[in-house]
Amino acid sequence: MTDGTGTQPIFVVEDLHVSVEDKPILKGVDLVVNQGEVHALMGPNGSGKSTLANAIMGHPRYKVTQGRILLRGQDVRKLTPDQRARDGLFLAFQYPISIPGVVMGNFLRSAMKARRGEDLPVREFRKLLDETLDLLKIDPEFVRRYVNDGFSGGEKKRAEVLQMALLKPDLAILDETDSGLDIDALKTVAEGINALRGPELSVLLITHYQRILNYVKPDIVHVLYDGRIVKTGGPELAGELEKQGYDWIIKEFAPEAVGALAASGAGGEA
Repeated sequence: MTDGTGTQPIFVVEDLHVSVEDKPILKGVDLVVNQGEVHALMGPNGSGKSTLANAIMGHPRYKVTQGRILLRGQDVRKLTPDQRARDGLFLAFQYPISIPGVVMGNFLRSAMKARRGEDLPVREFRKLLDETLDLLKIDPEFVRRYVNDGFSGGEKKRAEVLQMALLKPDLAILDETDSGLDIDALKTVAEGINALRGPELSVLLITHYQRILNYVKPDIVHVLYDGRIVKTGGPELAGELEKQGYDWIIKEFAPEAVGALAASGAGGEA
C-alpha cells in the first residue's frame, strides 16, 4: 500500500470499527501517516479520540470488530500491547499513573531493553540518558525520583516525552498531552516534542483544544466526530476550529446533531 505518491506509509488505519461493551464507538476510521509527519486529531468530547488511541495500542476493553491497523505494512491487531510497543508504537497517556518504589532511571533502562531486545551497558545508557535530558532541558534529578510519584501534571507529561525520546518509536500517539497543563507547562512539553521531531518519528497528536497546536505545528489536521474522520486539512484547519468551533463541520456531516452539540456546550470548544 502506498499513499498515492509511491511512499510507503509508516502507519495505516483502514475502515476501523471499535466497540466498547458492545457499544459501537468508532464507525469506519481511515488514517494514513507517512514517516516523519505530525498529524493532529481533534474533535468534540465523546467523538472517539481516546478510543482510537487505546484500540491502536491493543487495550482489551476496546474490541476491533472490523478493519485493520498496519504498522510498516504489518497488521498488529493480533499482537499484545507490549508486543505493539516493542514493534514501534508508543502511547503517551492522558492520565499517567504513578509507580511508587520504581526509580524513573531504572524504569527507563528496562523499557529500552524491552524495546531493543537487548540490555544496554550502564555507561552507554547513562550517556544517552544525560544527552536526552539535556536535549529536553530536564533536571537530571528528575530520573532519580519514583515514576510519576508526587509529580505535577506538567512533570508527568514531561516524563512521557522523555520515554518517547529514549524508546524512539516509529509512531508516537500523544493522547491529550496538553490536558490539565498551565501555559508554562504546555510550552515546556511542546518544546520537548519539537526537539524530537524529525524524519524518524511520526506523531499522532490527539487534542480537544487548539492551544498546543500554537506550539507544535502539525502537517495535517483531522476532525473526528461520531466515530468517523469527517474533515481533513492543513494547520489552518485548527485555527478555523479555534474561531468557529465544530458546528460548521458537523452541519455538513450530521445537521441534526448541531443543536444537541450546542446544548452540551461542546460546539464552541476546539
